[in-house]
Amino acid sequence: MNKVQCECSHANPQGTHICESCGNTIGDKEQKEPKHLLDMKYEGSARRSQTYKKTFIDKIWNFFSSVKVGIWIIVLLLIASALGTVFPQEMYIPPTMTASEFYKDEYGVLGQLYYDLGFHNLYGSWWYMILVASLGISLVIASLDRFVPLYRALKKQGVTRHASFMKRQRLFSATKTDETNLETIKERLTSRRYNVREENGNLLAEKGRFSRWGPYVNHCGLILFLFGAMLRFIPGMYVDEVLWVREGETAVIPGTEGKYYLENKEFIMEVYEKDKENEVFADAITRVGDGSVVKNFQSNVVLYERKGEIVHGAEPNLEEVKQEEIRVNEPLKFNSFSLYQVDYKLDELNKMTFSLIDKETEKSFGEITVDLLDPQSNYDLGNGYKVEISTYLPDFFFNEEGVPSTKTRIPNNPAFVFKMITPETPKGETSFVAIQQTIEPSGDNQYKMKFQGVETKNLTALTVRKDLTLWFLALGGAIFMIGVIQGMYWNHRRIWIRRSDDELLIAGHTNKNWYGLSQELKLILDGTSLTIPKDQMEKK
Repeated sequence: MNKVQCECSHANPQGTHICESCGNTIGDKEQKEPKHLLDMKYEGSARRSQTYKKTFIDKIWNFFSSVKVGIWIIVLLLIASALGTVFPQEMYIPPTMTASEFYKDEYGVLGQLYYDLGFHNLYGSWWYMILVASLGISLVIASLDRFVPLYRALKKQGVTRHASFMKRQRLFSATKTDETNLETIKERLTSRRYNVREENGNLLAEKGRFSRWGPYVNHCGLILFLFGAMLRFIPGMYVDEVLWVREGETAVIPGTEGKYYLENKEFIMEVYEKDKENEVFADAITRVGDGSVVKNFQSNVVLYERKGEIVHGAEPNLEEVKQEEIRVNEPLKFNSFSLYQVDYKLDELNKMTFSLIDKETEKSFGEITVDLLDPQSNYDLGNGYKVEISTYLPDFFFNEEGVPSTKTRIPNNPAFVFKMITPETPKGETSFVAIQQTIEPSGDNQYKMKFQGVETKNLTALTVRKDLTLWFLALGGAIFMIGVIQGMYWNHRRIWIRRSDDELLIAGHTNKNWYGLSQELKLILDGTSLTIPKDQMEKK
């Protein structure tokens, strides 16, 4: 880097406007405008973005160092985040419907457009992550571009400042006096917690320099917070899934990579009953309806850990870890995971029983029990009687063309197309059976499938939560608040006193609260023959 030599012999980095040591103006802009106050932003030191503008790296650095660019990135993030709240995100839609069906059915054309544009999974989309990363890059580059020159200038500032530097400060006064005894002023400055340095009869009093780093502490906190937010998209760092488990079933817990399983032993739901509750709640129960207000719902579960290597297709070797009762706000916790009770579904269809009968004699030739979650394709009743499931529609409805179809894989309204094979009908007869209705093709069948009974099960919904990024988010937030307090409640004040020929020059500077500094100077100079500095901004 080329150096700019000041008349005081101090070598300043290229692009510096004010000498880091004596404060003399060395920049072309400052020398051409001698009547204006000095631009004390970053102490007139050289910023990389304003010095180097040739290479491709310089252009990238200059782009992200711009405050305007950072603000526009924040605006785009705010707009995108707002769009993500117009409709529910995909993770919050019912598991009984696909995302495309849900948005189209619930919100019509706008919902379909919302899904097609990818807003249904906004916060995990690649372009949203690019915006977040761009904001982090902007914060890092903008901070380094300003922090390094400011730190260097403040660290190297000298006590004796050039006369032009003094005269072009906002608070300034010049007094013709022979008074050289500054001990009283030094004592007053020290009593007001100023750090006083003296050189050849000149003084520099300074306090609150640490407040200058408040914005950069803010940036550090924000960068750490954004880093923690992006860590959530690294596998193993963050899990937020919903696990539905039926009574008596054992399911692998999402996010555990097949290591942990959960068995739902029993689901319990309790409701408030008017006759059994305190009189305080009697009116409320009457108003809502007896038995309609849920008092408690819980899942009695068993947690298992898989032992040995995972062999796909083989039954897992499970070892019981513990039994737990999961209630609302009373989660099951293990190995950084928490399982919260969030929802339930009562009496979901699980198995249906049908019998093959002769339509005329009503004689039964056997029964079949269809597992609605895992139906078989063939059922052998013996003696040449068989039943095949040609088509299974778990959530039956007629589409716009009048063709039988299914909305979801959940057995909310199951329907079957059975093929009945008997010794009398070796080619088979077809029967379409839905709940409370049997539709047969044209022509008379000799046999039919008759509904006999149904078995239901309760389901419990558990939120599987794992978050290893909370420490980053909490620490980033704490650091950000420290920066806010640091920059808001303190200010950096400096007072220079210099003997120049037969005059005593006094100048003051602060990064904010100029009125407070001017009042403090009045107290410090009270009773002396020195002129109290005046605000030169008032002259404009």
